[in-house]
Amino acid sequence: MSAENSSPSRKYEKRRRAEQEGETRRRITEAAVELHGTVGPARTTVSALAKAAGVQRATVYRHFPDEAALFKACSAHWLAANPPPDASAWAEIEDSDDRLRTALSTFYAYYRRGERMMSNVRRDAETMPSLHFVLERNAAALDGLVELLDAGRPAAGLELRRGAIALAADFSTWRLLAHRGLDDEQAVEVMARAVACAGRT
Repeated sequence: MSAENSSPSRKYEKRRRAEQEGETRRRITEAAVELHGTVGPARTTVSALAKAAGVQRATVYRHFPDEAALFKACSAHWLAANPPPDASAWAEIEDSDDRLRTALSTFYAYYRRGERMMSNVRRDAETMPSLHFVLERNAAALDGLVELLDAGRPAAGLELRRGAIALAADFSTWRLLAHRGLDDEQAVEVMARAVACAGRT
């Protein structure tokens, strides 16, 4: 009888404990995202992360036993708040040049908003195996985007043209042009012309 009476209390405590654990995990993830965006993943220490999240180092390790688990949680959290452009809408644009310019304009604006995080993560991913999934995911997304943006164009010059489209759509290209003083509209114009030239035979 007493066990039955205490059951609701145990369920409440269990639910409350789970909520607290979820809140702690969220604080750690958000703190990591902030640090990754400022100093970068490679320079984010567990001590700094624990301090920013208001927890002990052991708590960080309990929720994220390794770098890979932390990085994947941070990536999912950041992407949820900063979803990449939806390329499916561009498939409705029949003119291939208009489609390219629309896509580049949208992506360049996205890159500008997320420049700090993207720059840090890409820089550190080159030397941190736990971040390689970011490079692989970006490469896969770029392959699909290139195919979409090249649809409807002539077969002649395909390889050179698709190489130019990949270059135009890449974050590093936008960053280089932006740091040379071009605004996004000018950057789109430069790369749209480059794609047009690359496709000529």
